[in-house]
Amino acid sequence: MPTSNLTQIQYTQLDTTTWCVTAQVSESISHLVTGSLWKKSLWLSSCNTSYKDIIKLNSLNWYYQVATAPKHSVPALARKQRQQQRQGVRQLLQELLKKLEIDDTLDESSFPYRLVNSQHYVCFSHTGAGSSKQTTESNQTNFTYLHSKIAVVISRQRPAGIDIEANNIAWHVVKRFYSESELTILQELSTDQRERTAKLLWQIKESFIKVNQYTLAQGLGMDYSHLIPGLIENNKEINASSLLSNIEDTKRQSVYRIATLQSQQTVIVF
Repeated sequence: MPTSNLTQIQYTQLDTTTWCVTAQVSESISHLVTGSLWKKSLWLSSCNTSYKDIIKLNSLNWYYQVATAPKHSVPALARKQRQQQRQGVRQLLQELLKKLEIDDTLDESSFPYRLVNSQHYVCFSHTGAGSSKQTTESNQTNFTYLHSKIAVVISRQRPAGIDIEANNIAWHVVKRFYSESELTILQELSTDQRERTAKLLWQIKESFIKVNQYTLAQGLGMDYSHLIPGLIENNKEINASSLLSNIEDTKRQSVYRIATLQSQQTVIVF
């Protein structure tokens, strides 16, 4: 399998049975650049030209233009980004297994994912893909840089969920999916605190979706308003990390914990 460029790798042990790792995955795609000669009012094409015409052409003032080859289409870049994310999280899993000295492979035949031999649970997450462009004058090459943040969690004990988010959740999206109880509390908060708390709630919902295999509508519609006071208290600083205990999961009749790693923009339910 080809390798991705992983940077900013951060490992975190959540307890004796759960570990996570986050990173950035990136790749550059080059576009060939060609040169063409042109005059403001005249483009030359292949044609029959007389000697007199050639003399006239030689007297013209010519200009040099750098023209890029056709760029990758939006659908093609989107496919490339999805491929990058899929490959990146699996490569990051291998980095975590190496760190833990676990020799195992991933079983992707059903959800939740598990390791074949140890039967540890595995969950992936990635942000929406981003891109940037750069042209180097020396070699006249145009680059498109594709990059995403990715995350992996391994749990020995039971399914775990993880979500990494780079951006805040738009308020109109919050109003569409969150419960009335959640919205009532969020609307009373300052703008900064509301955005931070709404994002953490979204990540908790996404993580429980992965734990319980909810549909998106089911999971986002769950009421976690009882968590908001703890989220506010434990995440007052923008890069704070915290651990919320005793979160009851009624479907599995068990108690889960929630870790918020704000410096890594990651939430884990385990």
